[in-house]
Amino acid sequence: MPTTETVVKLRKIERVYYKPDGTVLVKALRGVDLDVPRGQSIAIMGASGSGKSTLMNILGCLDKPTSGEYTLDNNEVALQDDQTLSKIRGQEIGFVFQSFNLIPQLTVEENIEVPLYYQQVHPKDRRQRTLEMLELVGLSNRIGHKPGELSGGQQQRAAIARALVTKPSILLADEPTGNLDTQTGNDVLELFDTLHSEGLTTILVTHDEDVGKRCQRVIHLKDGLIDTDIFNT
Repeated sequence: MPTTETVVKLRKIERVYYKPDGTVLVKALRGVDLDVPRGQSIAIMGASGSGKSTLMNILGCLDKPTSGEYTLDNNEVALQDDQTLSKIRGQEIGFVFQSFNLIPQLTVEENIEVPLYYQQVHPKDRRQRTLEMLELVGLSNRIGHKPGELSGGQQQRAAIARALVTKPSILLADEPTGNLDTQTGNDVLELFDTLHSEGLTTILVTHDEDVGKRCQRVIHLKDGLIDTDIFNT
């Protein structure tokens, strides 16, 4: 269950993009402060250009802030080198994308095992953890199938299983229902609800107000700053 322990802490995070001549192109983030307690579910919302994708990339250690401090699970990550950030991503962060990003030549279970392969987990342990994830997301009956043989909802469930197999500290999802019909999207969101109820920290970038209403907390960005930070009742 959720606790008061902080898993994500951002202080004065700025991200500036520069032109080749060194002048400022855009200030995507202008000094964001954010604390995320372990086990919380958050929706990050905002208009195009508000900074939500930049914030997601920094939270996911895919990008570095120009300035500021980022502490993830008690580790200062803002100034780490690329190799260290890659290791942190593999161990601490699970990613779910709108487009699934499954490897079409691999079976569903092989796709889920990919992060464990790069972590050099023993094949027997990889298989066991993969089977556990397939059971969790309701895909045990799809072993041996390739992504092209799955529905959109099943592909997204496989992507969620892949994100969870490393037992991450946080699960980041970028428009996870954007390519799904309404009913299938609701099924996937129910899975996120279940994961949250079991204590996983979930952060969803979304433009969908209905998705936001399912989260404990909704953060709206505007012009690179947190405009509103609302807790749902």
